[in-house]
Amino acid sequence: MHTVWKGSVSFGLVNIPVKLHAATENKDIKLRQLHKECHTPISYKKVCEGCSQEVKEEDIVKAYEYAKNKFVVLDDEELENLRKENEDKAVEIIDFVKLQEIDPIYFERTYFLSPDTTGGKAYTLLRKTLEESGKIGVAKITIRSKEQLAIVRVYQDALVMEIIHFPDEVRSVSDVPNIPSEQTVVQKELDTALMLVEQLTTIFDPEKYTDEYRTALMELIEEKKATNTISASDKRPLPDNVTDLMSALQASLDKTKKPSTRKRATKTKKNA
Repeated sequence: MHTVWKGSVSFGLVNIPVKLHAATENKDIKLRQLHKECHTPISYKKVCEGCSQEVKEEDIVKAYEYAKNKFVVLDDEELENLRKENEDKAVEIIDFVKLQEIDPIYFERTYFLSPDTTGGKAYTLLRKTLEESGKIGVAKITIRSKEQLAIVRVYQDALVMEIIHFPDEVRSVSDVPNIPSEQTVVQKELDTALMLVEQLTTIFDPEKYTDEYRTALMELIEEKKATNTISASDKRPLPDNVTDLMSALQASLDKTKKPSTRKRATKTKKNA
């Protein structure tokens, strides 16, 4: 399992060397875009809107747009120095809280925490402490130059780190349009709805739920692989020599064309 981050987790004077591994993966089926005529993959280029030229990587700088078309440019050295100041490769658990106190809207991504070579005993201590107390740890971590708020909790036999949003990253409910105000609900309707919930209530089993669209799409792809496979062109079409020749001839004619009669007449008029 790929290591995303390597550092340590601490609570009080206990320090646990750990490695971070992504706990989830995106299984979306990625489709490529091809040119309809020749089935060549479509590529995307970075083009400057001002001069309509393709821009190389070394000619690109980072900037913050603080107002419409007004930017503050930040060079790589400034960003690197700032990153080093804030990335000490340590996760300090600041507080312990109950998991139920955090609304799921805050959760963003999950990572597995595994102990490094010498961290097994301290890792086990933290895991046991969280299990016995029924609490989770709230911490901060910097990953890829971005400071993140996180929680540390127990999942089965492992410690996991959940990256969660900062409060100012969660939009206010008051900004959501068309939320109905409190309305009177007919008791009979409510009783029927509660009865339906009771009938559908079960123990959560994640294996029960599958991505039916992804399954159907893969079945379609496998079917078409056997009957309708195409090969993408690996070469760009050669230039049309006839068109190029005509362009060259026209350019040559334009270059050798004599000044127009109108221009000569205007020049003669001025001399007169």
